[in-house]
Amino acid sequence: MNQPTALLVGTALGAAAMYLFDPERGRRRRALVRDQLVQSGHKLQDAAQSTAADVRNRAEGYASTLRSASRRLPPGDDVLAERVRAAVGRACSHPRAIEVAASDGTVTLSGPVPAREIPLLIDRVLAVRGVQNVVNRLQPETEPGSIPALQGEARTGAGKSKFMFMRQQWSPTARAVGGIAGGALALYGFGTRGALNKALGLGGVALLARAASNMEMRRLIGIGAGRRAVTVHKTIRIDAPLERVFETWANAESFPQFMTHVREVRPLGGERESRRWHWRVRGSSGMEFDFETRTTAYDENRFIAWRTEPGALIQHTGQVRFVQNPDGSTRAEVTLSYNPVAGAIGHVIAKLLGDDPKRQLDEDLMRMKTYLETGARPHDAAATGQAASPGAQAPTQPTPRPGL
Repeated sequence: MNQPTALLVGTALGAAAMYLFDPERGRRRRALVRDQLVQSGHKLQDAAQSTAADVRNRAEGYASTLRSASRRLPPGDDVLAERVRAAVGRACSHPRAIEVAASDGTVTLSGPVPAREIPLLIDRVLAVRGVQNVVNRLQPETEPGSIPALQGEARTGAGKSKFMFMRQQWSPTARAVGGIAGGALALYGFGTRGALNKALGLGGVALLARAASNMEMRRLIGIGAGRRAVTVHKTIRIDAPLERVFETWANAESFPQFMTHVREVRPLGGERESRRWHWRVRGSSGMEFDFETRTTAYDENRFIAWRTEPGALIQHTGQVRFVQNPDGSTRAEVTLSYNPVAGAIGHVIAKLLGDDPKRQLDEDLMRMKTYLETGARPHDAAATGQAASPGAQAPTQPTPRPGL
């Protein structure tokens, strides 16, 4: 090992030791790392089992195909029709609008279909094993919006490549093959000299990360992923009326009264349906950063959505749905999508270091729950000891209920 590499490795090991063996927080950090390793072990075991099942099923499918081809027996009409329907589902946006009939190797297609999809559809059907001829009775439509059968959400995978490595979501078998190939490339590239070999090693690391995470590369590195590299969900039950919970969410100025990481929120103008806010947030590392958001959807006592304005260090978008429970409590369903520095890779690193946004969201939501149910500020809220913001009043103490 050369001197620069040894210095880099030594620095990294020293920083890790300082982080994990800090006298005040080291014990908690080591516990978090241990929990993450245990969770990763369980996920690895589940992945191994699903990969083995996928490989077994694929092998049985290929063996069945070879046996059928060796016997040279034509498939029955029902089997052929099902094969064609599967091909139709991969070739057009509204496969349910197309009727398929098969008879002695001749397939008849009928029904409305967007005109631009017909060439690919016919090509895919002709490629189905056992199809000898295609009778085209399709109704080409240049304006699908006027046809009831072509309404509704289109299939996003229509017309895309069937090659398993070109899909957004890789199958367990594809992930296993990609991971093995990526690991081999990484070992070869970084174990030999030469710029080309090092490039191969970096490519192997990227392939290994793609297989391990099953995320598109743009989401992994955060480039071109917009605000949706990582998505977290959380549902919480709050023993408080829906109107009070909604009003607290709508009045973002009150967040520092019960949240630890939100230091300051102030309005920048606009109606509630499109109001802009300025935020100052502190991460677990102690670094503070500012950004602005805009409300994108607002439905009184039902729904709030927002997104960051351009220029934010960490672009994100979020939404909260509010549901009144039969017992008078409120269910808040939170979805937060964000693009951290270095994408999903940065998210994993932050999670290993205890700076997990999902954990922070869980903690702040529990503080909100306490705040709304008791009317008391959490002792570690950002605004503790500070004057409350205008309009940010603590909720009144709820009337105790039997059994709660």
